[in-house]
Amino acid sequence: MSEVLKEKCGVFGCFNIDKAPLVNYYGLHALQHRGQEGCGILGYDKDKKFILKKGMGLVTENFRLKDFESWNAKNSIGHVLYSTTGGSIDCNVQPFYFNLKNNKFGLVHNGNLTNAHIIKNKLEDEGSIFQATSDSEILAHLITKSKETSTIEKIKSALNIINGAFAFILIFENEMYAIRDRNGLRPLSIAKLADGYVISSETYAFDVTGAQFIRDINPGEIVKISDKGLESFYFSKKNFNNVCSMEYIYFSHPSSTINNINVHNFRLKSGELLASQEEKYLGDVVIGVPDSSTSAALGYSNFSNIPFNIGLIKNKYSGRTFIQPTTELREIGVRTKLSVIKDVINNKKVILIDDSIVRGTTSKYIVKLLKNNGAKEVHIRVASPPIKYPSYYGIDISTYKELLAANMSLEEMKNYIGCDSLSFLTLDNLKKLFEPGQGCFDIFTGEYPVDIYDLNKGE
Repeated sequence: MSEVLKEKCGVFGCFNIDKAPLVNYYGLHALQHRGQEGCGILGYDKDKKFILKKGMGLVTENFRLKDFESWNAKNSIGHVLYSTTGGSIDCNVQPFYFNLKNNKFGLVHNGNLTNAHIIKNKLEDEGSIFQATSDSEILAHLITKSKETSTIEKIKSALNIINGAFAFILIFENEMYAIRDRNGLRPLSIAKLADGYVISSETYAFDVTGAQFIRDINPGEIVKISDKGLESFYFSKKNFNNVCSMEYIYFSHPSSTINNINVHNFRLKSGELLASQEEKYLGDVVIGVPDSSTSAALGYSNFSNIPFNIGLIKNKYSGRTFIQPTTELREIGVRTKLSVIKDVINNKKVILIDDSIVRGTTSKYIVKLLKNNGAKEVHIRVASPPIKYPSYYGIDISTYKELLAANMSLEEMKNYIGCDSLSFLTLDNLKKLFEPGQGCFDIFTGEYPVDIYDLNKGE
């Protein structure tokens, strides 16, 4: 994506794994693309105590391999942060740990709760004290206040109060719980490693840690992991497989597989469908905005028989511009992020493939960069439909005013960006990439699978 989106975060957990915090470190490193603001690991030590280390910044900035020498934990959970509800401040870095008299536990969360403000106000009126400003802590308060007797029933009752998009991992002294929202909006999977299990937002982290994929956690499911192995429970009777389409379009690593669909293959096919929409081809070379658009660019090239080449190089140390928290930092990030291979685009009509356009500022900059370096024409083809509606499920596009397609016609967008032509993948073609009845397309259609209560959609 040449655009600036906040992502949803990544979670990873280990149960009955030797050197669990170290494995968690590598798992989080594999998920770093999902959040770069903060990270942390919470482990349960063999000496029957929890150990927590977290901070702002990257995984490699917060942890050194020697940090794990003193951790004798076989169970752990970890998190990489990109803030949504609550903002980017130290207290929102996860995992959260709750040292209660009769119930010590921790949690990590990926997603956004749409009724968080209602629940939080009620809990605070009842005397609850929150250590952070994010919505992730709410589940813990609901669990501790539940009048149910067993842990699983407490968790079920709490989950039936919250609403929205979420994947949670909870760690207790002798057990762990992996939870996915009833609409399956956020991905979460489980794998086997040696004598234990690992849980991850993306299957790519399993490849990195050497774990063998077992399956996705189902929508509305709670998987309990203990010395007994895996046990499955459901907190919801009505569950839907509405995984966020942006997981495939942009957020997830190309190696990851969600609901049996490989992300790279999804993007490749989206590029082919994008090319199939053309009445005639206008370029000499196809290039992609690195890295998330490369697969779609290959698909477009394959279908159109226009040569694919690498025209833009991403500085691998610059990070992803969508996870810079302010406009000023994002703009600096774009300038340091990309460089042009002039010989590829000089005196050429360039077809530039991007996965999506949000605000248009980065697309505008890239077109100018290409033309300043010799491109005769730049034709932008976008491997997703126009984003016209806010998201309330963990992607930071919560107002109409920041969405280019919500405020401009196609011609106005083309003129603003400065490209020679502009077109998008149709919604019908995007839906062809999903099983019938699956997928969430809210930011393209304005149809939300989860109630958004009194959130202001008209900002």
